[in-house]
Amino acid sequence: MKKSALDGADLRILAAVQSHGQLSKTKLAELVNLSPTPCWERLTKLKLAGYITGYRGEIALNKLCDFTMVVVTVSLAHHRKTDFERFEAQVQAMDEIIDCVATGGGMDYVLKVVAPTLVAFQGVLDRLFAIDVDVDRYMTYIATRQIKSTVPNLTNLVAR
Repeated sequence: MKKSALDGADLRILAAVQSHGQLSKTKLAELVNLSPTPCWERLTKLKLAGYITGYRGEIALNKLCDFTMVVVTVSLAHHRKTDFERFEAQVQAMDEIIDCVATGGGMDYVLKVVAPTLVAFQGVLDRLFAIDVDVDRYMTYIATRQIKSTVPNLTNLVAR
């Protein structure tokens, strides 16, 4: 499927999956206002085309344990491909880093890190910066509370 091949029904299916995760054939068809079999066929095509990359549940971490969330911005000293690859491989290998975005402008990366304590967070930074990549500068921001965390509104994002 090409981007232009998506129609309103496909977007409704993607939005339903984004909001509700895995659904039964009947429930999905009901949510998107299609009959079950064609709806399921469209879902299968969307999966095969790579539009749906997985399903997961959202867990209320604050109900499980106390934790520290820190946002870290990182700028590398050198902008060689190998430096970016090494840094990104290290980020991928660290479970405590739950989000990482490469950026243009003043910083190269913005990371979201979750650790049980500030001492544990410092250990995450020590491991992250122990690789053979020169970090020019980094800034840490302790998250005090989550104001908003959501997924994009597909209808608004994909203007027709």
